[in-house]
Amino acid sequence: MPAASSRTTAVSAVVTAALAAGLLTGAATTSASASTTPDQAVEGQVRIHDIQGSTRISPLVGRQVGEVAGIVTGVRTYGSKGFWFQDPNPDADPATSEGIFVYTGSAPTVAVGDAVTVSGTVTEYVPGGLGSGNQSLTQISKPTVAVVSSGNALPEPVRITGRSVPSRYTPEGDPAAGGSINALPLRPSRYALDHYESLEGMNISVGTSRVVGATDSHAELWVTVKPHENHTRRGGTVYGSYDAQNTGRLQIQSLVPLAQQPFPKADVGDVLTGTTEGPLDFSQYGGYTLTARTMGTVAAEGLRRETTRKQRGGELAVATYNVENLDPSDPQEKFDALAAAVVDNLASPDIVALEEIQDNNGAKSDGTVAADLTVKKFTDAIVAAGGPAYEWRSIDPQDKKDGGEPGGNIRQVFLFNPERVSFTDRAGGDATTATDVVRERGRAALTLSPGRIDPANAAWENSRKPLVGEFGFRGRTVFVVANHFASKGGDESIFSQHQPPTRSSEVQRHAQGQAVNSFVKKLLSVQKNADVLVVGDINDFEFSGTAEALTAGGVLYPAIKSLPRSERYSYVYQGNSQVLDQILTSPSIGDFQYDSVHINAEFADQNSDHDPQVLRFRP
Repeated sequence: MPAASSRTTAVSAVVTAALAAGLLTGAATTSASASTTPDQAVEGQVRIHDIQGSTRISPLVGRQVGEVAGIVTGVRTYGSKGFWFQDPNPDADPATSEGIFVYTGSAPTVAVGDAVTVSGTVTEYVPGGLGSGNQSLTQISKPTVAVVSSGNALPEPVRITGRSVPSRYTPEGDPAAGGSINALPLRPSRYALDHYESLEGMNISVGTSRVVGATDSHAELWVTVKPHENHTRRGGTVYGSYDAQNTGRLQIQSLVPLAQQPFPKADVGDVLTGTTEGPLDFSQYGGYTLTARTMGTVAAEGLRRETTRKQRGGELAVATYNVENLDPSDPQEKFDALAAAVVDNLASPDIVALEEIQDNNGAKSDGTVAADLTVKKFTDAIVAAGGPAYEWRSIDPQDKKDGGEPGGNIRQVFLFNPERVSFTDRAGGDATTATDVVRERGRAALTLSPGRIDPANAAWENSRKPLVGEFGFRGRTVFVVANHFASKGGDESIFSQHQPPTRSSEVQRHAQGQAVNSFVKKLLSVQKNADVLVVGDINDFEFSGTAEALTAGGVLYPAIKSLPRSERYSYVYQGNSQVLDQILTSPSIGDFQYDSVHINAEFADQNSDHDPQVLRFRP
């Protein structure tokens, strides 16, 4: 223990001095030094494991190293250009990596299999910058490279398996270092993040593995080496707790430029067969990433898009669907596909709360806030797909006040089928006027319908304000609150250097949850048995503090919790199937059927990145 403690103190001093000198940054060519005189040369022969050290920050950061030897294991000619090389003669310490990235800034002139010596400055590059909270990538910058020989055998890859990756995700950060794990000695046999860090820059491989994150527009996918870890029946991996991370997930990218070899297209549940091999990188959005020199082959498992059942005569079906920045400039194919999903996959719900409906000219910023053309194009497409002639209600936001894509002025919109549902219009609702609750003939009623909930509340600054409407179904009033809470932008990732990571965006969502909760309490104080549905893109998990704020006092229940844990998800991020979209019910709605209809999030071809949610009940 004393030795580990003194090493932690020493590494902390390295990091502190580097930060004080302004040398630890997100710039790929900037070095971090433990001294105010960077670029001081290291005397004697240095090997890669000496540079990597047994913590996340190199003990030689900011120092000049000369003629470091190794075999080139991968070359990257796009993005952050450079190459990886590895010492074929490892030391006996499992915490010290034998591989490292060399940042060249231009297309490298070496080839895989070259034996090289590299001289340069040891640096720590933080993908996304210091403000991201990400861990750093140890590398050699401003290199001088000499090729000693070519055609050498590569170091045998380290196989990543379910047995090799620990079930614990990460140690807790050091409180004295602001919760950072950077200075903690690596324990690769105990923690998954330490295991991956101990292999940073090394040649690794995975065998046949299930895809848990579909191929995206950035040519990357996610696999798991632990097929039974919180698995869904459709092949994904459920994210169900802050304290139970899915350690088997690994991002896969390709070192082969797309112009030379297209990246394989895969859906969740497909299988990446054979061997995928290459250096282990650390990236801004995926953390530890296998940059494949050799890519396996995708075996399609034929995942099908789900279809929910149609509501029965006495059932009211209410859905929520984030349609991802929909505006008239989107191709007709997107409108048609979204419309077909409403009609076929969602079985034409009676009420649909839409999120991310943009104004009539989309991202163009010219003061336009109306979205009637967007909604008309969508409702026309629904009719063309064989669905009902939905009517709609919404409130135009103030220009540039509701966040989202700049110029897009996204908002929530209610669609409703007038053959099944009526809407109670109460005039006066606008972007800045709050609706309230009154008693009419012994029952709760809105002063404005549609109306906005407490739009002047600071909780809604630069965020979408909740839209509430009063609906009638078979003589019963149903209140629906459509939401799109603040995004998770700015939060640190689950692979942050701070553990637990800082989730700064939660502060606003908690306040938003409290505001909606207060409004629901007001409704129920006027009418205890009022039917209230709070729906939308909550941008937070069913186990989160936001959910606790929404449900405080027992006024709401997250209906997705009625599903088995393996089916609780509406979104897939970094290989984690997770809940963002929710429908919450008031106590009077005790008997319902809930369906998270998986038609987008698990697929490489998406019409939106969210899965819609449907709830059916008898008011």
